[in-house]
Amino acid sequence: MTMMKAARWYAAKDIRVEETEVPSPKDNQVKIAVKFTGICGSDLHEYTHGPQLIPVDKPYALNGHQGTTTLGHEFSGVVEEIGKNVKNIKKGDRVTVEPIFRNPESPFITTGEYNLSEPLGFVGLTSNGGFAKYVVVEDYMVHKMPDAMSFEQGAIVEPAAVAAYAIQRSGMKMGDTILIAGAGPIGLLTVQVAVASGASQIFVSDLSENRLKKAKEVGATHTFDARSKDIPQKIKEMTGNGVDVFIDAAGAQASFDTGIDSLRNGGTAVLVALFGNKISHDALNQTLRELTIIGTAAYRNIFPEVIALISSGRLPVENLVTSVIALDEVVEKGFEALTKDPSEVKILVDLEK
Repeated sequence: MTMMKAARWYAAKDIRVEETEVPSPKDNQVKIAVKFTGICGSDLHEYTHGPQLIPVDKPYALNGHQGTTTLGHEFSGVVEEIGKNVKNIKKGDRVTVEPIFRNPESPFITTGEYNLSEPLGFVGLTSNGGFAKYVVVEDYMVHKMPDAMSFEQGAIVEPAAVAAYAIQRSGMKMGDTILIAGAGPIGLLTVQVAVASGASQIFVSDLSENRLKKAKEVGATHTFDARSKDIPQKIKEMTGNGVDVFIDAAGAQASFDTGIDSLRNGGTAVLVALFGNKISHDALNQTLRELTIIGTAAYRNIFPEVIALISSGRLPVENLVTSVIALDEVVEKGFEALTKDPSEVKILVDLEK
């Protein structure tokens, strides 16, 4: 087979399922036969407002990729072929992929903070990705999956790692209280991780009634319409002095303000969302209340733990899958559905359909 179907991004609102060449791995790369690929919020941003991370004006420095791109960075599959320098991975291995590129010349590689190496890039954005029968990735991106783990679960490891890393960075302890703004896939996965980590009260805010209902289903103890002005007051009444942790998975001025106002003095805010606009912030309030505000860039050094949690059943990420579609349906039943239907949470593309 020399050609395959792939969902290719040309411009905002212009994704085409078309024939493209089957890729071959270089010396340090792995070729994967893809089973399932999830549609991510960043894919949706590229579809509706792109290009954002896709390199159009100049090539991505680490691999020369530019322009038309096969999307998809949340995926699982089976190793089809390996480059001659690849160790510890073999044909037939069941795998999931940590799609973040690492610049070998960056000082952050030696410290283990590889997600901070520049230029930032991801498979499916700064290289061709998993909305295709085959994909080639760097060997350091590949993680083996235990036999107990389904390929559907494997396709959700990547977004689950975003949520788990946010909780890890927050320093949340067993018995802590948490507010999560935004009940999209990342917000709902954060609810699941908070449950698995022993949070005592989990508050979730969102504009969608359907998504708040889903939040309750996966473990939220209280939900709020994000338009409500008295969320901080209600949270303080229920917790005594405010939540220990605030996770912003919504990314707007209103969600940020509500979350900061809902924190206890000495609390921690973690910004996970990709904020579309600049926001204003009262630094004096932060100082006087000793608040900690942390940004997170995807994840690092957490995929093995997330795989173990999902495989054990402690993190039932498959409960967030609302639709499974074929590659030919990816625009209408995938991207368009996610922009129009708030009841859709995580849509997986079955590459064998």
